[in-house]
Amino acid sequence: MNSSRPYLIRALYEWIEDNGLTPYILVDAIGSEVDVPRKFVDNGRIILNISYDATHNLVLGDDSVSFNARFSGSATDVSVPISHVLAIYARENGQGMMFGDQEDTPTDPDGSKRDKSDAESATPTLKKPKLTIVK
Repeated sequence: MNSSRPYLIRALYEWIEDNGLTPYILVDAIGSEVDVPRKFVDNGRIILNISYDATHNLVLGDDSVSFNARFSGSATDVSVPISHVLAIYARENGQGMMFGDQEDTPTDPDGSKRDKSDAESATPTLKKPKLTIVK
């Protein structure tokens, strides 16, 4: 059976754009098959703006998300395997979806599947966001 992840990413992207919000994806940037600007990777992860205005030639495919965008003024090709997309959400309100462990576990550069313990040791967990009331 095909993974539901690419279908959910496309549906949420469209929903976020239709509501006039900015779609972001959180990416597991570990692995040679992930082609992102490395200087923006933090703790093995990167957040990418995939809005229509921020990207050129955006393709939300069954196997990967790819596009061209400017980073520090330089045009850069970006390609992310679908299994490395950890979340898609709207920047303005945080609504979207995080993807848990599914049948499409990220693979190592040699093509072997990472088991859960390897993935956890390779990427630190994100801290829970804290809300602060500002008066």
